[in-house]
Amino acid sequence: MGDVLRVALAGLGTVGAGVIKLIDANRSLIERRAGRPIEIVAVSARDRNRDRGVDLGRFDWVDDSTALATHQGVDVVVELIGGSDGPALVLARNSIAQGRAFVTANKAMIAHHGLELAGAAEAANVPFKYEAAVAGGIPVIKGLREGAAANEISGVFGILNGTCNYILSTMESAGRDFADVLSEAQALGYAEADPSFDIDGVDAAHKLSILASLAFGTAIDFDGVDIRGIRHVIAADIVEAQALGHRIRLVGMASANEQGLFQRVQPCLVPLEHPLAHVTGSLNAVVAEGNFVGRLFLQGRGAGEGPTASAVVADLIDIARGETGPAFAMPVASLAPAGRAPSGGRMGRSYLRFVVADRAGVLAEITAAMRDAGVSIESLSQRGVTAEGAAVVALVTHECPEANVSHALALLDGSESLKAAPMLMPILEV
Repeated sequence: MGDVLRVALAGLGTVGAGVIKLIDANRSLIERRAGRPIEIVAVSARDRNRDRGVDLGRFDWVDDSTALATHQGVDVVVELIGGSDGPALVLARNSIAQGRAFVTANKAMIAHHGLELAGAAEAANVPFKYEAAVAGGIPVIKGLREGAAANEISGVFGILNGTCNYILSTMESAGRDFADVLSEAQALGYAEADPSFDIDGVDAAHKLSILASLAFGTAIDFDGVDIRGIRHVIAADIVEAQALGHRIRLVGMASANEQGLFQRVQPCLVPLEHPLAHVTGSLNAVVAEGNFVGRLFLQGRGAGEGPTASAVVADLIDIARGETGPAFAMPVASLAPAGRAPSGGRMGRSYLRFVVADRAGVLAEITAAMRDAGVSIESLSQRGVTAEGAAVVALVTHECPEANVSHALALLDGSESLKAAPMLMPILEV
């Protein structure tokens, strides 16, 4: 066995405590697989006295987490603080500058600063790893960076946020409203007190921008992700989707062609024949299409103590073995600029839902807008009338350019017949 790999751990929340528990529980197995012992030697967190269910007395305690970058006798710094900037970014920059390997679960920081940090790590010849940043315990980073490295990837997409998936699948199984299920998710710890990053799609967009870089060899372009969350999905949408033989899922999707990189996070109708339709609860799933390997489908728990700690320690084992390589599968200088592909020409079917005044002529107004925009209607239904005298109209389009659907909605903008903003969801094809 080789020398001990000495680890400093910043952040002792659920995941940080999980890393300590995992190393304690599987110490012998980890040592045999790593070829050397892996030991935590120093830790840092905001509250020294909080009970985390682990013995911290055996580690050096450091009050200032950023000081772990220069702490004596440390080979690897693990950052589990979170946040795209602040102490996490300072710690990352300083650790790499000091020639220390760096491991993080911080998708926001990677989405905003990953190329800078990867370039610095290459210059310093130190490992920079982040398997835990995307899809928790699912080895999707390693899968794209290593397992599918010989393939040209035509597309990558998936369910990248467990909170949203829990909300949507619970609305589906229990017939409950969005606000009610969100409150339950918060009570169970699946959603934060401020759930905006999750339900508005930002968390999934962070992860998608990272996956796109790995899949297509492009520079990360988080600002280029078109983000639409699930905040405005209503129970009637769930009912309509079920009637059509579909389920609603928040899907992150990315593809690249000669026009540039397309990235979008948006609720979609997923046919029951598609594997993503059967990803329920807080699970995550990622699909990648390779030109030689074909379709890869990875599913598992995307967050939580065990899965995320498992991914962190997997990175530590790689570092202990001396398995490093470029953070984004190729040197930063080789990553192509991420020009943004226009979405208007993308072809597909769409689901549109309107909450309208229950009066004569409303359906004619909607169908006229579709006609004038060159959108052909495959099916249309009107269900129920609320106490406020509103009805729900749902339609499915035939395949057409996205620009046509956007034009139809623009023609309806400001109509007195509409009681709420329309809901648009693409229909994912099998």
